[in-house]
Amino acid sequence: MNPGNSWFYNTFFRFADLVLPPRCSVTGEIVDRQGMLAPQAWAGLDFITDPYCKTCGMPFEYDAFDGGEGACMACLEQPPPFAAARSAVKYNDTSRALILAFKHSDKTHMARTFSPWLRQAGKNLLEKADALIPVPLHRWRLLSRRYNQAALLAHVLSRETGVPSYPLALSRTRATPSQGHLTAGERHRNVRQAFAVHPAYVKTLEGKTVVLVDDVYTTGATVKECAKALRKSGAGHVYVLTLARVIRE
Repeated sequence: MNPGNSWFYNTFFRFADLVLPPRCSVTGEIVDRQGMLAPQAWAGLDFITDPYCKTCGMPFEYDAFDGGEGACMACLEQPPPFAAARSAVKYNDTSRALILAFKHSDKTHMARTFSPWLRQAGKNLLEKADALIPVPLHRWRLLSRRYNQAALLAHVLSRETGVPSYPLALSRTRATPSQGHLTAGERHRNVRQAFAVHPAYVKTLEGKTVVLVDDVYTTGATVKECAKALRKSGAGHVYVLTLARVIRE
């Protein structure tokens, strides 16, 4: 990173902290700096640790493989188009409040809070990565929201790991309805063939190890379609790294 940019970045946030006292995005309590969480918020977070599926990252209730690596039944029956997926925390009331504030309330500084969580969860993936690619928003949704939260996460990760981020490499070829209230099957149909690699990036990504970055892994429908598009265009291994993972019974 350019030292001048680093100085400006740090000075800007120190000034912002003086003008607007930083508050925890969950509890509203005043904290030392923007992006910090109050102790009560930390207590509500459930970080994902071993044991979990070696492929999709779904946590297991107990270690059925005696310290080894195993896959869940869903991945065994139908292997996903990505090599592996990892998530930092379980999607619960606390992480949901943080992510919704990050996505919809202009709390873009939260990307700095989440970056260490992503680096820890995706350590093995990031060590192999040649490129970080955020899951894209359709241009109309991007205009209404003003920023892509996945692109912000990928940008901060890129700055801190040195792995280049390509926010324009993947695009949504059509607008898709919100997936919030859709079933798993409806989600997959909703995003089927909805992504494509921009022709300008095909050579850049050819044979490369790519890490897809997104905020929440729900059914995996979106990241699976993104992985298919990347593989179809010639990318090598595709991994998935998300901030949170929805845990289903």
